[in-house]
Amino acid sequence: MKTHFSLSDFDFTLPQELIAQHPAAERHASRLLDGRQGSPVDRRFAELPDLLLPGDLLVFNDTKVVKARLFGQKSSGGKLELLIERVLPCSAESGHEVAAHMKVSKKPLPGAVLHMDGGFTATLLGRWPQEDGPLYRFALSSEPYALMEQHGHVPLPPYITHSDSADDARRYQTVFAKYPGAVAAPTAALHFDEAMLAQLEARGVQRANVTLHVGAGTFQPVKAENLADHVMHFERFEVPAATQQAVVDCKARGARVVAVGTTTVRALESAARFGPACKDTNIFITPGFEFAVVDVLLTNFHLPKSTLMMLVSAFAGYEHIMALYQHAIEQRYRFFSYGDAMLLQRAGASSSLSL
Repeated sequence: MKTHFSLSDFDFTLPQELIAQHPAAERHASRLLDGRQGSPVDRRFAELPDLLLPGDLLVFNDTKVVKARLFGQKSSGGKLELLIERVLPCSAESGHEVAAHMKVSKKPLPGAVLHMDGGFTATLLGRWPQEDGPLYRFALSSEPYALMEQHGHVPLPPYITHSDSADDARRYQTVFAKYPGAVAAPTAALHFDEAMLAQLEARGVQRANVTLHVGAGTFQPVKAENLADHVMHFERFEVPAATQQAVVDCKARGARVVAVGTTTVRALESAARFGPACKDTNIFITPGFEFAVVDVLLTNFHLPKSTLMMLVSAFAGYEHIMALYQHAIEQRYRFFSYGDAMLLQRAGASSSLSL
């Protein structure tokens, strides 16, 4: 069994045509690769309620994707794009502040006023969170969430090649999205519709929520071959007291905590490791990580060499994950945000789930 890992260990070759460009016709119409046991089982996502038992706790991420992509121009006329990563506390000096990625041919200097599509302005204040930080701090001329909703675009992942549409505004969002702040969807939860949630409730599967505002860093490739050299991005999160208690009760009755998506795993395991008072996490989960909360993981398929490939490998076992991905490619599963799903069991955990 492999014990030392480098970046290249998490690479695989994916045919371009397997990258899903659009969601399935219906949310629950995706396929589900059941990877809980040794041999993979090809299923439909609609079968999920039959694979869980009464008393299991299904934990969702209830973050809401905002239309964080904004376009505009410099005073010189040069085109630019902002991707708002975080809305900052309102400042008495500069008003409505945000931290954002900026795509522009020549970076403007602090103090520059950018003229954004829709008629508002963004004044560059500097870098964030410190002088050499990876993001830029801007003061907007009006309330950020209102501006994004009115003038912004859905921040589709870089591997989706079409411009955002009204259908993306609906489908790149979970049916239970509640708290705005994410620039990427918790994609494993995109498969759930109201009918399936009702089925799960009728079966006696419990439900709880965390909030983790997914950042653009989730798509950034790891560049360091030595994983210890990778600097993980921070994301805001909260595990409510009700969810903390639901996890305790679930463990007490011998049931399973089923995390819907890697973002839910990051939130639950961060709270367990750093305490519930922690509100920002840059937890980097790689093989060898000791999971304290999650027993079962429902997830989509992830990018090669990504931190999420490392997370699922830590959870279900590296060799098992690589075999499942090879099976998924051979069976023509659809990959990434709008693609199919996979059900995994924590390596070393005994299974009492329904077959």
